[in-house]
Order: sequence, then structure tokens, then C-alpha cells
Amino acid sequence: MTDLAEQIWGLVEPYLAAEGMELDDVEVLGGGRLLRVVVEGEKPLAVDRIAAISQGLGRLIEEDDPFPGAYTLEVTSPGLERKLRRPSHFEKAIGSEVAVKTHVPINDDKHHKGRLIAADDAGIVVAVDGSERSISYDNVAKARTVFVWEKGQKRGKTA
Repeated sequence: MTDLAEQIWGLVEPYLAAEGMELDDVEVLGGGRLLRVVVEGEKPLAVDRIAAISQGLGRLIEEDDPFPGAYTLEVTSPGLERKLRRPSHFEKAIGSEVAVKTHVPINDDKHHKGRLIAADDAGIVVAVDGSERSISYDNVAKARTVFVWEKGQKRGKTA
């Protein structure tokens, strides 16, 4: 995480906790022109709740004024297919389907899609096609959860 992202994290996390929200991630993108704050609640966030949080965060950040110029604040929720960047992200996703791209091949492959079965401070274990692949965080180039559509019973049909 960049120094600016860490500064923003320290600034906004107490505010979000007081609002009953959890800070999931902070990203400073576009050369510092875009600040993305990813928040989570116990239940899915409605658009009006995200707007209110955005206004509060905007005032808080403006008071601290950590940006040298203009920037855009984007407040969002992690979504169905969320990025996995921190150990805490992986820990929350245990049991979920994930797609992980590694810097170097593991089992002759850089792409690992399967169920995340373990995560700790050093890395993760993904079950791929019946085998377990241990991947250190240093080797993770990109990772995200994969939303799996569950085929349900058709309407009007009975068992």
C-alpha cells in the first residue's frame, strides 16, 4: 500500500467504524487523481447509504487535505467478484471459488481457479481439480472471488 493510501486508511477507518462499517480497502489510482474506498457492512449497502458515507468521508478527507491537487473520491462495496489483495481478504473468502494468477508457475500453471481452502499470514491454499496448490502472497499477481450462479428450480415447477 502506498504511503498516501496508508494515510487515508488511518484517517477514514475510525469514521467508518463509528458508522458501523468496515474498511475493506483503500486504493490511490491514476497518479493520485482517484481515491477508491471500499467499505462493507453487515448487510448489503444501499445506494443512499453509500452516498451518505461518501459525503462524510469527503468532508473528513478535505479537512486533512492529503492530495496536492484535484481528485475523485469513489466509495464502493466489494461486490460479488471482489479483488483479493490483503491476507484479511483471503481469510474472508475461505470456502469461496477464486481465480488466482501467479507470477511463476505452480504445477506448470500460472492460472489457478478453484475453492480457497486456507489462508494465513504467509499465503493461501487453493483446491484445483482435486489437488491442493499452496501459493505465497509474494507469488500472487492478481486474485479475485468468482461468483458461481446456483441453478435453482424453475418457477411454477414442483418437485
